[in-house]
Amino acid sequence: MTTNRKPSDVRERDLQLALTRIQHGRAHTGETKVSIAAVAREAGVSTALIHNHYPNIAEKIREAQGRSSRIQRNVKYQELRTECEKNRNLREEIKELRAKVASLASINEVLISENRILKAKQSDPKVVDLSS
Repeated sequence: MTTNRKPSDVRERDLQLALTRIQHGRAHTGETKVSIAAVAREAGVSTALIHNHYPNIAEKIREAQGRSSRIQRNVKYQELRTECEKNRNLREEIKELRAKVASLASINEVLISENRILKAKQSDPKVVDLSS
């Protein structure tokens, strides 16, 4: 038993035409919603054939549905880049704040030392307060 198979380019054209017919409301099978199953029924093939042998047609169908994996990937990539930029800015801010904390801690130690010295001088009976 021999099976007549269509060449790949003819099959791809048939799938593209089936998609176009469904999108324009002229499907022979009465399909109204664009889906891989609907295009497969319209073209008289299995959904597995579309998935396995015509991924570009499957992607066009997903784009028509608004669920393109490429678009979703690009959106996720852009969100990732935005979050990475925020992360980089926050790390830079943390670095600057740590430097400020270290500087303030140093100044604080100097002031504590000076305060200790002044308290010691004040409690010394030999130190006299000069009135103006």
